[in-house]
Amino acid sequence: MKNIVYFDLETQKSAEEVGGWNNIRAMRMSVGVTFSTARGDYRIYSERQVGDLIEELRRADLVVGFNNLRFDYEVLAGHNDFFDPEQLRTLDMLVELQKALPHRLSLDTIATATLGVEKTSEGLQAIRWFREGKMLEIAEYCCYDVKITKLVHEYGLAQRQIFYTNKFGKKIAVPVNW
Repeated sequence: MKNIVYFDLETQKSAEEVGGWNNIRAMRMSVGVTFSTARGDYRIYSERQVGDLIEELRRADLVVGFNNLRFDYEVLAGHNDFFDPEQLRTLDMLVELQKALPHRLSLDTIATATLGVEKTSEGLQAIRWFREGKMLEIAEYCCYDVKITKLVHEYGLAQRQIFYTNKFGKKIAVPVNW
């Protein structure tokens, strides 16, 4: 059985706090979450367990995420100098969508139009929760994002398209070849 690992993480700091988007590695992971199709379950990783998270990603047949190449992998690289995203077989759904569209879409926009579900919060809230020591809230939010990522990916695999709603409220189909 092919092991697809769906992945997302939340950070301790915002881009503004670390001097901008060129310093993603300094944002530090608060919580990382995976869902493994081989295991059939979620795993939640704390900052102390970054090495275990990276090892799970390395062992996957495919890692699926949304903006994981530009963001999540950069955060992990800030924890481990030897982490090399090039060693991972990765599908970054945002990167694939950007090949087909002249503009960037959010996971929430796609999930709402494609599946009728919305994210439960947003990244800046997760940073506030981290400062308040609310790790369970971060883990729940991150698990839900991983679930949405998985559902969008599976929908795209089965239907060969996903949807978004444009600024005029029109639902637009985007062909995908995942």
